[in-house]
Amino acid sequence: MPILDTTLFSFRLYIIKIVWSSSDITTSRLFSLIIFTSSIFSDFSNFREYLFISLFDKTSVFDILEYKPYIRKIKQRTINIAKKITINFRKLFDMNETYNHKVNINKDQISNRLDKVLTQELKKYSRMQIKMMIKNGNVVLNEKPIFDPSYLVKENDKFTISIVQHKEIKYEGEDIDLDIIYEDEDLIVINKQAGIVTHPAPGNETGTLVQALLYHSENKLSDINGNNRPGIVHRLDKDTSGVMVIAKNNFIHLKLAEQFKTHSITRKYQAIVWGVPKNQSIEGFIDRHKINRKKMSLNIRSKGKFSKTEIKLIKSYQNASLVECTLHTGRTHQIRLHLTSVNNPIVGDKLYGKSKISKYGLDSETFNKFLILKNFSRQALHATHLGFFHPKIKKYIEFNANLPSDMENLIDLLLKY
Repeated sequence: MPILDTTLFSFRLYIIKIVWSSSDITTSRLFSLIIFTSSIFSDFSNFREYLFISLFDKTSVFDILEYKPYIRKIKQRTINIAKKITINFRKLFDMNETYNHKVNINKDQISNRLDKVLTQELKKYSRMQIKMMIKNGNVVLNEKPIFDPSYLVKENDKFTISIVQHKEIKYEGEDIDLDIIYEDEDLIVINKQAGIVTHPAPGNETGTLVQALLYHSENKLSDINGNNRPGIVHRLDKDTSGVMVIAKNNFIHLKLAEQFKTHSITRKYQAIVWGVPKNQSIEGFIDRHKINRKKMSLNIRSKGKFSKTEIKLIKSYQNASLVECTLHTGRTHQIRLHLTSVNNPIVGDKLYGKSKISKYGLDSETFNKFLILKNFSRQALHATHLGFFHPKIKKYIEFNANLPSDMENLIDLLLKY
C-alpha cells in the first residue's frame, strides 16, 4: 500500500462540531465539503461517523450528518455519501457542566508520567479516562494545553484539568416483561431476552432492561453505578440472551462485583458457531481495536486485559456446531472474539468474523444449511449458567436457562436439512 494511502487509512475521523454563526457556511458548501472529504477517505467503508452542526438561531435543533457506506461508482471511485438527519439534540449539550481542578507538582512527584500523577490526584477516574482527558485537550500546563500523557512532570509544574460533570438523568420505570428465574429481598436473577439493551445510552434512552427493572422493583435497586445503571452488576450485549443477576441494594452490589472481579463466579454460555471447533482453551489479551472503536482486538503481547475461555464441542451439524463456553475472565466481547480467533465465529455475529464464513457455502450438500445460518438475525449466543455466593444467605447458588426458541429453531432446521 502506498505511503499516502497508509497515512490516510491510519487517520481516524472523530466527531467534529461546526458552529454555524453566520451565512458564511451554506448548506451546499457544507455538503460539497462532505462529498470531497468522503472521496478522500473512501477506504473508510467500515466507519460510521457523525458531524454535529450547532444552529444558534434554532438552539433546540441539531442537524446530524451520519456517514454510512453508500457505494456510488464515479470513475471507479467509491464515495461515502452523507445522510442528513434532523433531531432534537439540545439535551446532550445542556446536561453537562465543567469544573477546573488544579494540581501543583511537588518534589516527590517529579519525573513521573503525567497520566500517572493525575490518576493519583484524581482517584475518582481511571488512568484510561485521564489519558483521554489529556488527549482531548482538557489539561493545561502553565496556561498552555498539553496533549502528551507520557510527559514527565517537573517541580512547580502547574496543571489545570477541565473535568466534564455529567448531570445524571432520572429514568422512569417502564412496563416491560421480565423472565424472572429467582428473586429475594436482595437480588433478582433474570433470563434476559435477546434484542433488549441492558442500560440507557445515547440512541437507546428507553425500552432498556434498566427501565423494566425499575418498574418491577419499584425503584428499589442499588445506586452505586448512578441513575442510568441501577442494579446492574454485569451486562450482556444487546443481542445476547441468558442469565443475569441484578442487585437490589449497595451491599449486595459490592459483594457481587467483588466476585466478578476475582472471577469466582461460574459462567457458562452456549453458542452456535461456524465450522467444527475442537475442545480447547483460548487465551490472550483483549484491547480496544485501533481502527474500529466498536470492536475489540486479541493479542498475545500483554496489551490490554488477560482473557481465557474454555471451549467444549457439544454437537456438530457439518458446517456449524453447538459449543459450550466456560468463562475464566469476563472481558468485553470475550467469547465472540475468542471464537473468531480460531476461525469459528458465532453465527449471526455482525461485528466479528463476517469475512470467514464464505468458505462454508462452497459445498453443495450443505448449501441449504449455509443459507439458513447466514440469515440468522442475531448472534447465536446464550448465557446458560450462572453460579455465585449469595452474600446475605451465605450460600453458593446456581441458575440455568435453556436455549431460547430462536436458537432451538435454528438447531431444528440444521437437523432437518
